[in-house]
Amino acid sequence: MSSATSFTDNEAIITYAARLMEGQRLYFVAIGGPPLLAVLLAKQLHAPAIAYVVEDGTIAPEMRLPAPAFMIGAGLASSRAVAWTDMNTVDFHASRGYIDDGVLAAVQVDAYGNFNSTFAGGSYDRPERRFGGPGGATEIAALCWRTTLMTRLQRRKFVEKLDFVSSPGFLDGSPGARERAGMPSGTGPYRVVTERALFGFDDDTRRMKLLAVAPWSSVEDVLSDMEFEPVVPAHVETLEPPTERELDVLRTQVDPSGRTIAGDWIVLDDSREAIKSAPAVGAS
Repeated sequence: MSSATSFTDNEAIITYAARLMEGQRLYFVAIGGPPLLAVLLAKQLHAPAIAYVVEDGTIAPEMRLPAPAFMIGAGLASSRAVAWTDMNTVDFHASRGYIDDGVLAAVQVDAYGNFNSTFAGGSYDRPERRFGGPGGATEIAALCWRTTLMTRLQRRKFVEKLDFVSSPGFLDGSPGARERAGMPSGTGPYRVVTERALFGFDDDTRRMKLLAVAPWSSVEDVLSDMEFEPVVPAHVETLEPPTERELDVLRTQVDPSGRTIAGDWIVLDDSREAIKSAPAVGAS
């Protein structure tokens, strides 16, 4: 499959997250947004057996595509579900170990995978910018076996200290920190997906670890857009650009309205260097 030469940063993030998803696993996602789109893309391209749970309590729907423009409370988004329950029920299922992976978006993330989706700048009572909050993300991050985060690679997002801890990662990174806080043993952050880099977590220190970098970027560029320095191994893999096939399915079937995939455009030359990166109107 041929690599694409123009796509948005959000399309790259969604595509890279979709590639991580495996068949025969159960994913826990929010109602709409990039995490759900990544699951839908993976189901269409390489993992049709994937099932997912939505935080409103919908279990294993089979949404007909093209997807509706608005998925929150939409009947089509819950089509042919195994069950319609509520948030408390699916959170209980996660606490019993029945849900494999959580996939979430983050406003800020720190070196140990703790993340913020509440506010940025100022204080809790007087924030410079307030967001929707974690909703069910705290329970997803605390209870699923693995959690994947999706966000843009920006210095204001990869921070030494969060403005607010909305949801837990490895807390302070010390051995057994999550278990001491009452979370199930063996759970925690798994991957952090951005448009230019893919991160995991070091097995010993629990600190974020750089795994792969897009060909139009470099390790140095990635590190310059982070307040903290992740673990950098001797060998860092290359993130292949989205393919034409991935983008076609994403644009025509998964998000035909273009509401979620809109973002900053990345245009590559023949050597896969970025020759243009234009911000979209209203991108954040």
